[in-house]
Amino acid sequence: MKSYDVAVIGSGPGGYVAAIRCAQLGMKTAIIEKYSTLGGTCLNVGCIPSKALLDSSHHYEHAVKHFEDHGIEIPGDVKVNIEKMIARKQAVVDQTTSGIDFLMKKNKIDVYEGVGSFKDATHIIIDGKDAGEIEAKNTIIATGSKPSSLPFITLDKERIITSTEALKLKEIPKHMIVIGGGVIGLELGQVYRRLGSEVTIVEYMDRIIPTMDAGLSKELNKVFKKAKFKMNMSHKVKSVERDGDEVVVKADNKKGEEVEFRGDYCLVSVGRRPYTDGLNAEAAGVKLTDRGQIEVNDHLQTSASNIYAIGDVVKGAMLAHKASEEGVLVAETLAGQKPHINYNLIPGVVYTWPEVAAVGKTEEELKEAGIEYKSGQFPMRALGRSRASMDIDGFVKVLADKNTDEILGVHMIGARAADMIAEAVVAMEYRASAEDISRMSHAHPTFTEAIKEAALAATDDIALHI
Repeated sequence: MKSYDVAVIGSGPGGYVAAIRCAQLGMKTAIIEKYSTLGGTCLNVGCIPSKALLDSSHHYEHAVKHFEDHGIEIPGDVKVNIEKMIARKQAVVDQTTSGIDFLMKKNKIDVYEGVGSFKDATHIIIDGKDAGEIEAKNTIIATGSKPSSLPFITLDKERIITSTEALKLKEIPKHMIVIGGGVIGLELGQVYRRLGSEVTIVEYMDRIIPTMDAGLSKELNKVFKKAKFKMNMSHKVKSVERDGDEVVVKADNKKGEEVEFRGDYCLVSVGRRPYTDGLNAEAAGVKLTDRGQIEVNDHLQTSASNIYAIGDVVKGAMLAHKASEEGVLVAETLAGQKPHINYNLIPGVVYTWPEVAAVGKTEEELKEAGIEYKSGQFPMRALGRSRASMDIDGFVKVLADKNTDEILGVHMIGARAADMIAEAVVAMEYRASAEDISRMSHAHPTFTEAIKEAALAATDDIALHI
């Protein structure tokens, strides 16, 4: 039986990063993955493939709607080859996952293919291709999450589907009904809307992306309506049934009236649930919460002192980059270091176009906490860079403490917001004031000038270009 300093169960962005950091710190490390490819949900059926399809569909939409404005004329019709588009997406996934294989070899991490199950707190049984048993002084659980559903929905994975199936459809839906107005539903809904599908969003809450700042929700809703999405807020879905090649969705609207939606596909995107199937956590003395998450302390240590858990399987936002940070934290903790994560400064991003990104507190949270704040907002359409690229939707909003001017939250919707949010994270990590950002030189013309202008507006309502 092989013995290790650390065994990691799960190879997503939390697990594989934890394994690399452990190996860098001199620990003999093994990683156990039930599937034949490494990378977990994110690389195989999540972040990476969805971005590949978002990019491909964005190119198509540009060609159809905007090339002529740029003086680019394409003779004949521009057509979508969905089979080729899905194949390109898969090639991106394959290249990315093979990169993880390389990193495991480079860092001398032993990879086991199979389901890792605790025999006790220091022994793991592997069931699968690399069946056997290993011994681990410490274990990091990084088993991730799976798509959630509603109790009355039967996912047939043909017409009533999750995000996993939506990433490999063989045809463009005529009418896709999306249950859930969160990140996953909106991103995949936009992919197929661009390709010509009619898309209906059915959301239980009174706004899309309900956990983000209300201003972002309002602006994105406006963009989606302009793109002819059918938006249905405050709708409680009560049945989803297959009727031949059609799916019938029934819901009660905010007046309590029953409404019916019919489409050829229904994407169920109502969140994700922690995945611990087959882990046999009890055998190791690892406790789970009522919500099925693994219970951890502030150091991500479980009820078994030598076992840690990270990522989607523990409390907090289900984000790949949050899982990676936690993986590094646990590895460094095991090495005797004193790492720290400020969860308030983990950014959230929606990869629609315009992109949506945020870090820190929302206006709603500040009001609820009774914190006095000031707000500065700047529209993207006032930027020369935005007009040059025809990306004029959106804004940047900076929230700062009314008394100290310290930045408390930054919320943005616009082109490249996913990349721009890092500036706000750096600023807040160093506890910058709005004035600090307003006095930093930003290259012209860039989208990031909107951050400087919003900071000027927050400092003393002195934005220069509006």
